Amino acid sequence: MNLLPQTYLLGLVGLLAIVAVVVGRQLFNVRRDEIKLIELEQAGAAASRQASDLYELASVQLRKRLYPQATATLKQAAKRLSGEPDEARALIENALGFSLAAQKNFESAVKHYKLALKAKADYPVALNNLGFAQEKLLQTEEAIAIYERTLEIEPNNSTASKRLKRLQKRIG
Repeated sequence: MNLLPQTYLLGLVGLLAIVAVVVGRQLFNVRRDEIKLIELEQAGAAASRQASDLYELASVQLRKRLYPQATATLKQAAKRLSGEPDEARALIENALGFSLAAQKNFESAVKHYKLALKAKADYPVALNNLGFAQEKLLQTEEAIAIYERTLEIEPNNSTASKRLKRLQKRIG
């Protein structure tokens, strides 16, 4: 009795089941973001006076890769930051930098990452993002120093470790 055809079919069915689960999760996430975006737009989040509402809207726009819209929303959120904790400013400025970097505007991204770090100096995500932007601007020494600073704050930061090793290898 030859079990090869049965094994092949079971393997194929298993693979298809895994693909179906992955695709289903992706569809669920996309649909959830679509619904959230519609809800926020209908609730008037774009016209909101609250920086938190604008940040929430921009977060969905970033996940959907609507970078120009997210940039505009985050700029509004930054203007409306009054009385908010420094961590809120750091989150908004970092997200704004990310949105600008996604549009290849690394000079402006660096400015916003630095503003995020001014608000919260020990913010590893903003440090990693700043290091990446510095790399893109071919400022290798600055990027290395930033990744080293990230590792001082968070020694197990895998992003900073990988990027630092890559840069050190590059400059030999």
